[in-house]
Amino acid sequence: MRSVRRTAGAASLLAVLALVAAGCGGSSDSKDSASGGQDAPDASALDKASGVTKVTFWHGMKGANGAAVDKLVKAFNAANSGKIEVTAVYQGDYDDTITKYKTSVQQGNTPSVVQIYDIGSRFMIDSKQTVPVQKFADKDGYTLDSIEPNIANYYSIDAQLNSMPFNTSMPLLYINKEAFVKAGLDPAKPPTNLDEIMAAAKKLTVKQGGKTVQYGFNAAIYGWFVEQLIAQSGTTYCDNDNGRKDLATKVNFADEQGVKVATWYQEMVKQGLMPNTGKKTDDAQAVFKSGTSAMHLESTGSLRGYIDAAKGKFTVMTAPFPHLTSADSGGPIIGGASLWIDGPGHSDAEKRASWEFVKFASSPAQQAAWHTGTGYFPINKKALDEPSDKAWVAQYPQFTTAITQLHNTKPTNASSGCILGVMPQARKAAEDGLEKAVLGTDPATAMKAAADSIKPQIDQYNKTVKK
Repeated sequence: MRSVRRTAGAASLLAVLALVAAGCGGSSDSKDSASGGQDAPDASALDKASGVTKVTFWHGMKGANGAAVDKLVKAFNAANSGKIEVTAVYQGDYDDTITKYKTSVQQGNTPSVVQIYDIGSRFMIDSKQTVPVQKFADKDGYTLDSIEPNIANYYSIDAQLNSMPFNTSMPLLYINKEAFVKAGLDPAKPPTNLDEIMAAAKKLTVKQGGKTVQYGFNAAIYGWFVEQLIAQSGTTYCDNDNGRKDLATKVNFADEQGVKVATWYQEMVKQGLMPNTGKKTDDAQAVFKSGTSAMHLESTGSLRGYIDAAKGKFTVMTAPFPHLTSADSGGPIIGGASLWIDGPGHSDAEKRASWEFVKFASSPAQQAAWHTGTGYFPINKKALDEPSDKAWVAQYPQFTTAITQLHNTKPTNASSGCILGVMPQARKAAEDGLEKAVLGTDPATAMKAAADSIKPQIDQYNKTVKK
């Protein structure tokens, strides 16, 4: 839902810069034990602790997803009764959570574990407030091989897994099966690139009395889709290998690939093949749910809701996210969020307890429960072998598209996504450029202006970080 994706504004950027300028400090070391703020203590830290070690877990999940979080925490507490107790605290959407987290850093009162969305990763590393999960794994000789390679690849920066992937989504092309059949198209042979979507949309758009009663396609004006299509082309969204070789200094969505995306959006709306529902994802989703668009772009996280909404009206089918052109061979980027373990200001016992919780959350059984309870992709490969998970996938075969798509994507810098300190602002800038193009501005001009608008913020962030 859009509420979990809203991009942060200038006030958020200033908060980031204030934190980094202050050395990202603020947490008291009074509760730290001998291991040091960002070091990983061994198992003895928890063994030596007296009483119950309490862990506070901040998250941004609500509704069915929030219920799944509560179920996970309840299961962990039951398994660790008398030793560890986790308290889950809902903080609002993703942006609310990271904003509150930044405040907690300044106040020296961070939670034990925090769920942060994918595009907040660069800030979390630069804040120097967390203990990389790789350190715990290395300390214990704990293998991380069961994590899906493409998922681990996103959160692995500077040759180490910094946070534990938790809820992971992938983008898909959604299809109204009955609309395809009625138009003489085979839903089992869906469009694979933007040109094919446009061609199919022309056959799928239905007008009655001069009014469009079914659009061939629809999607929100959403920066995530720009990122995905650029990745699908095999090129990077920002420079310096998507910010993984060194701090990214610019975004590339004003290059050929980004302009192609904006041009395509403009043409689809201009030709009446797609409605302009704006930036609000809920509005774009409502069009597809009502059956008034035959194709639609969204994440796997929407699949269960779409199937439920379509009951009695039409059959939802899924297809791989489209490539930009027929010549492209890249792959999509994962979305979602991960779990970060806080270090400074927390005792060794608390850090160790946090690691035990994070391990539990990533286990096959818990990831299977999470997958079937939410629709998010299981980050642990072994979860797909759990009987409950196999039964769920059999009930909802539409989800196998995401599984196949993830496994077919070769981990590269392009498919890893851009790690940028002001990535939320960059995503909003891309949306602004896309929207202007849809409203009639020359696509190249619109995307260049959008890319130029974010450059000062990137420079300011990087300058502050490197001080």
